[in-house]
Amino acid sequence: MQSVPFDPADAKAALAQLPYATAVYALYGAEAHYEPYIGRTPNLRGRLERLLQPSAKHPRRLQLAGRVRRIEWRLTGSEFEGLLAQFSLLEEIYGSKALERMHLRNPAFVRFLGGNPYPRIVVTHRPSQREAEWAYGPFASRAAAERFADEALKLFLLRRCTEDLDPNPSHPGCVYSEMKMCLAPCYQGCTDERYGEEAAAVESFLATRGESRLVTLRTERDEASTKLEFETAAALHAQVQRVESVRALAAELVRPLSQLRAVILQASANPDEVAVFLFENARLRGPAGFSTLGMRIQNEQSGSTSLFAQPMAIEAVPEAPAPETALDEAAPAAGMAAPVKIPHGLLEGRMEAALAGLAEPSGAPAATLRQGHLALLKRWYYRPEARRAGEIFFSGADGRWPVKAMVRGVGRVFASGFKPPASGS
Repeated sequence: MQSVPFDPADAKAALAQLPYATAVYALYGAEAHYEPYIGRTPNLRGRLERLLQPSAKHPRRLQLAGRVRRIEWRLTGSEFEGLLAQFSLLEEIYGSKALERMHLRNPAFVRFLGGNPYPRIVVTHRPSQREAEWAYGPFASRAAAERFADEALKLFLLRRCTEDLDPNPSHPGCVYSEMKMCLAPCYQGCTDERYGEEAAAVESFLATRGESRLVTLRTERDEASTKLEFETAAALHAQVQRVESVRALAAELVRPLSQLRAVILQASANPDEVAVFLFENARLRGPAGFSTLGMRIQNEQSGSTSLFAQPMAIEAVPEAPAPETALDEAAPAAGMAAPVKIPHGLLEGRMEAALAGLAEPSGAPAATLRQGHLALLKRWYYRPEARRAGEIFFSGADGRWPVKAMVRGVGRVFASGFKPPASGS
């Protein structure tokens, strides 16, 4: 954060030091117990001139000049970065009330109650960090989570009742057992081993967003087709289509909370960088700057789709790493981890260095931080694609990042915000 003292008697002197740029700001009063005024704006100086310079033309406009003694601000390159920075400031000052001040709601998850002797699934807004491997989400809304859970249950015979079961043959059962949509463990309609198998299938379905079920059905369908059992193959194909329709209800973001790892690329306040954010352990970290110096960014006007074609500016990419090891230009800023030594000019190395600078020891963050960062990620991800600036990448099943695809994403994010110099400059 940058800071400048503010004297109400000479407001212009302080305001003249502020840039006309997108930023998050905090206005502090003379007394330590005064609550700061925190906001974000696309035009820092313009916004604070309206707040801190009295205007006879607008007597009803909010005026804070008499109460402010210090201005702090941080330039941001995107709305995503601005929201994260604003939440960090509010959480530091107001704690759990930061969620209310930013109107952030806990996102919905589908939770598999694997600790129950007879597992079932529920929809919750407060997934347990202790059982994060059984919480799947976040979904766009509670209604979306409930629809996914309901449609997924139609593919299996898991119970829907919420009571703690004590299986007894005298139990009356329910409508689902009568319709053969449940194994009816309540009146011992199945063995505990059979119910456990069904619960494991549901857990696998949720963890893979239906892929586990699709693999089995497609294999059985192909085998039936090979054996010329076309009626059986047609029935299995109908089941495949049904599973695919349920799978479509869960976006790519929906994963076990313990395995939700993503990298978000955004425009940076630094014109020669792209901002890299890491979501891991239910927490957002960043930005780390990815330097675009030495990259060839595609020129959309040329019609080229190659990242390394039609340079709009900047230098040529070295064909091979330099023999010696040097510090990369994209080393994390102050406050991040120490710079990582990588082969000079290697773009994949730059990305790995940025991620290394954002890594943190394993451990659960505080509840407010976890809820706020999940809500921010959900709010950004589920926007219509036309309004969702930036790109997101997920780690693979082996935990590795698609580094080459991420470097191409850097090119697209940078090119989308690139402004060529004026003619004659």
